[in-house]
Amino acid sequence: MAAKKGGRKKSGGRKYGKAAGKRVASAMRRKKKGTLRSGRGGKGGKVKSRKQAIAIGLSEARKKGAKVPRKKGAKKSSRKKGGRKRSR
Repeated sequence: MAAKKGGRKKSGGRKYGKAAGKRVASAMRRKKKGTLRSGRGGKGGKVKSRKQAIAIGLSEARKKGAKVPRKKGAKKSSRKKGGRKRSR
């Protein structure tokens, strides 16, 4: 049984882009420094968990358009609800 290499797909390509790795590394540095905060606009509490820091780094990478796999729960195309008026 062959062991999978971290960050690689079956086809041999990278699962995560280099830019995504840089974002995660930056988030980890900010976490260690104590300046990484959770929530929109960094208005939440201080991040203490390593996993949370990685998640924030990947989320930032996604927003910037880096190569990051989709979230497991985000398989459907995102559509905004409401806001549409019906004419009678």
